[in-house]
Formats: sequence, C-alpha cells, structure tokens
Amino acid sequence: MSNHQAAAEVTGKRFAALALAALGVVYGDIGTSPLYAMKEVFAGNHPIPAVEANIYGSLSLFFWALVIVVSVKYVMFITRADNRGEGGIMALIALALHTAQEKPRQAKAIMILGVLGAAMFYGDGMVTPAISVLSAVEGLEVGAPVLHAFVIPLTIVVLFLLFFVQKSGTAVVGAFFGPVMVVWFTVLAVLGISNIVSHPEILAALNPVFGVEFLFANKAMALMAMGNVVLAVTGAEALYADMGHFGRKPIARAWFAFVLPALVLNYFGQGALILADPANADNPFYRSAPGWALYPLIGLATVATVIASQAVISGAFSVTRQAMQLGFVPRMEVQHTSEQEQGQIYLPAVNWGLMVAVMILVLGFKSSNNLAAAYGIAVTGDMVITSLLATVVVAKVWNWGWAKAGLLFACFLSVELVFLAANILKIPDGGWFPLVAGMGVFILMTTWKRGRELLAERLKGERLELEPFLDSLASSLPTRVEGTAVFLNADPKGVPHAMLHNLMHNKVLHERVLLLSVQFFDTPYVPEIDRVEVRPLKENFWSVIIQYGFMDEPDIPGALALCAGSGLELTPLDTSYFIGRETLIPRLGSELAFWREKIFVAMFRNAGSATAYFKIPSNRVVELGTQVVL
Repeated sequence: MSNHQAAAEVTGKRFAALALAALGVVYGDIGTSPLYAMKEVFAGNHPIPAVEANIYGSLSLFFWALVIVVSVKYVMFITRADNRGEGGIMALIALALHTAQEKPRQAKAIMILGVLGAAMFYGDGMVTPAISVLSAVEGLEVGAPVLHAFVIPLTIVVLFLLFFVQKSGTAVVGAFFGPVMVVWFTVLAVLGISNIVSHPEILAALNPVFGVEFLFANKAMALMAMGNVVLAVTGAEALYADMGHFGRKPIARAWFAFVLPALVLNYFGQGALILADPANADNPFYRSAPGWALYPLIGLATVATVIASQAVISGAFSVTRQAMQLGFVPRMEVQHTSEQEQGQIYLPAVNWGLMVAVMILVLGFKSSNNLAAAYGIAVTGDMVITSLLATVVVAKVWNWGWAKAGLLFACFLSVELVFLAANILKIPDGGWFPLVAGMGVFILMTTWKRGRELLAERLKGERLELEPFLDSLASSLPTRVEGTAVFLNADPKGVPHAMLHNLMHNKVLHERVLLLSVQFFDTPYVPEIDRVEVRPLKENFWSVIIQYGFMDEPDIPGALALCAGSGLELTPLDTSYFIGRETLIPRLGSELAFWREKIFVAMFRNAGSATAYFKIPSNRVVELGTQVVL
C-alpha cells in the first residue's frame, strides 16, 4: 500500500469517527423529536382532527421544515459562517461585529441581538431535558396506564442522575453516545418503514402541495399545527454550536446520509399509523412498536433523551465560558473533565442552576403535552436572531452584498417568522416560561457588560499615566526589596491601583515589577506564538500583555513562562501577584439604573476570584482593596 493510500485510509477513518461522534452529540436533540412532535399535532393541548387531509398536510410541513430550515439553512449555509472553525451564537456575534468597526450604533444593535439569542439558548436549554426525558418515560403509560403515578418521580430521578454525573465529564460516557444513537436512528427508520409498508400512499405527502393546501384551507388550525411542526427542527442550533468539535463536513455527511432519512421515515410511519387508526394519535411513536418491543424501546428512548439532554447541557457550559471571555458573564469556576479535549468542561454553577430550572419545569407542567407549549418559542426566537446576524455576515464578510444576502435569508425568515407567530399563540399555555427565563438571562448579561464598562470608566477617572509615573519614581525611588511583583492591570498605559495602594501603605517596591494586562479577543484561539507581548520599561519595570481567544483557557503562570524567550525569566517561588479588589457602592443618578446597579454589585460580589480563574497560586497572591462609587 502506498503512503498516499495509507494516508487516505487514516483520513477516512478519522472522518468516519467524527461523523459517528457527531451523531451522538449534535443530533441527540433533533433525533428525539419524534417522541413528541407528531403527538402534539393530533393529541396535544390544541389538537387538530386526525383526518386524511390534515395528516398529509402536517407530514408535508414536517418534511419541508426539515429540508428548508435544517438541510438548507443550517447544514448548507450557516455552518460555513465559522469563526476560525468555531460555531455558535457567540462566534456569529464576533463575525458580525467585525463588520461594524467604527460604527458604534450598528455594533450595539448586533451585540444586543446576539446576547438576546444567547439568552434564548438558555431558555431552550431548560426545556429540552425536561420534555425529552419526560416524553420517553411517558411510554410506560402506553404499556400499563396504572404506571402513570410513577412517570414524574422516575423522570426526576433520571434527570438528577444526569446532572449529578456531569462533574465526572463526558469523556468516558461520550464514547457510547455515537453507537447508541446509531441504534436509535436505525430503530426510528425500521419502525417507520414497518408502518409505511402497510400504507405506502402516505409517501405522497412529500409533495409540498399538500402542505400549502393545508395552510390555506385551515388558516387558524394550520397556525396551531405550525406551532408543533417547529418541534421537529428543535436542536438545529446544535449543528452550528458544536461545529468546532467535529467540523462542518462530518456533521453534514451524518445528517444527509443517516439522520434525515431516519427522521423522515419515522414521521411518515407515524402518519401512516394515524391514517390507519386515528386512535393511535394519542402516542403514535410508541404505538408504532410491536407489544414485545415496547419496554426495550422505552429504555432506548430514555437513554437517547439523556444523550440529547447531555448535548444541551454541554452546550450551555460552552456558551457560558465563551460569554465569560467576552465579558457578558461574571467569572465562575470552570473544571476540565478531560486531559485530551479542551472543550470538555464542567461549570458547577451552571449545572446546578439548570437542574433546578428543569426540575421546576417537570413538577410544574407535569406532562410532555403541557411542556410542548413552553417549547418552541425560544427555539424559533433563536433561529430568527441567527438568520438576522447571518445576513450581516453573508453580506459583509462573504461580500455577497445586501441584496443577495437579504434575498437568501428572507426565504428562511419567511418560514421562521411563521413558526414564531404560531408559538406566540402558546405563550398563555406555558410559552411564557422560556421567555421570562431568557429575558432574565438577557438582563443579567447586559447588566454585567454595562456595569463593567461603568466600573472601568470610574477607575480610569482616577488613573495615573504610566510614563510620567515612572519618571517621577526615578527621581525619588522608594526602597526596593528582593523578588518579582506582578500587578494585574486592565489598562497597559495606566498605573495599577493595587501598586499605588502598595506604595501608599507599604512604601516599598520589588526589585522587578511586571505590569500585566490580560486581553480577550473575539476570535476562538490566539496562537501560542502571539500569546505574550513583553516590553522593558524604566527602573526594571516590564509591560507584559497576555492575549487569549474566547475559547482559550486562561493560565497566567503558564503564559508568563513564555516570557523567557524575551529575556524575562521568572522564578515561581520568588514571584508575588498583587490584585486589586474593589468594593462597589451604588448611587442614584448614575448612568446605570439604580436597580441594575444593585444587581451588578451583587453579581460582582459573588463573581469567582481572579486567582482561581487565571490559575494563579493562591499562596502567592496579595489583594489590596478600594471603594468605588458607581
């Protein structure tokens, strides 16, 4: 075998492994939609009659929603809008912001839109585990209605175990995700084919005419149905969000070769089952299975929904870390659960907060029918925001121009806005929950961002310029002591407040002083060769700038070790880190509303320490406090 053939074989194996892994992580959410999507149309809180025209029309809408929204918009277009290989709403914000440089109003609009999209993602992340696991466990009622009382307790136990094992990481369990989902999608296809064979005429619903006729013949009823059709495309955002882990091509290949055919076959199989007997509409997914296979199918469905929930939870961790790096979320503890994969992280605060929200949803809504009313509005809101941001990227970054980009995404928006309108009708029935949750997250994120800007302005008003300060030191140099002092400094051209307080109280300086600034950029990663910028100053002072992308892991001691190549070699046991700790005092009449100031102060007080966040040895840290009136 030639080297070229061997390399091609290795590449092929790697591609297949990535496609298999993508099945497990990316498609869990959309892959478990058959559990409840069709049921909600004909047996939900706002059912439509299970007559032939409605069945054909609904199936046609399901199929074309999967084609237009998932296949064309996300797989063919949105996944191409990557930020150096990374996807997701934060990457899209960063790309769109590049087009708005020196246009503050446009940049602000993009930022608000993007943060709103991220907030909607959290709202979706709360509902997905609840409805997925609950709909799987509800299969028990199909086999034995007397088991109804056990559905909620069993769902709570499964969800608790899911969130409890997060701290162990997905490295080991993740190896089983792909094979399990291969079995799941195979079962979906087999169940679908077994029912289609009995009523092959159901395949006529592939014709979009049935969907269009259904929409125009029953306007009010069709709008209700569209609110449930969107359940078939929930999880499409995961295609984009997880692109950095698997790459665009493996995700696309898995979708077109395996996931899409399996989903279409299963939905049409459920349609054929309802066509044969409308009584099957109460739970067409589980009614599709022969009696002997029901309980194994419930077990497989529960495992599949746990995997789907895992993908959403991991996505919440990833989005939170990106938002943290971009300054929208306070510092919080980030634990790495894999030595090989940097993206496998665990955030305790996010994990337990999500768990509480999911438990409240299950206990409050009590059934997947009720939860379906809460599901959809956050998803469609996120899709609309993604389309708007992508229009900016395609027009300006891809240089398509506004006319071509607008025309392309107008096609997608025409579908998504109908979905959004349909889901607005579900607000009184439960759609208010993800909206309230998303709005709460939006307020917190924007308050933190604006509060940090306000704090920086207050500190800047009290700052001293670095160059004149060093000149004044030369004329009246204070006592120098052995060792190296590192002062964290947000402004490379200003004097750190911690150093001023140290001089004021201790009246000494170390023999070598590093003024350290950490900068985060709206790119995923900064190459190690560009990690540090070192500049010698007067009187054995050094200016050091450390640069990170929003997917990088901050590690100040690790980055400072790279300074040796620039003639700045540090001895860890001889280095002390000085960090300023501000006590904030809210005031009336500030640029920020007083109630938001109070929220910001509470968030600031409870934010994780810079010491842990930057991996600074805690026994080498000196904190110096000051009061700041906002």
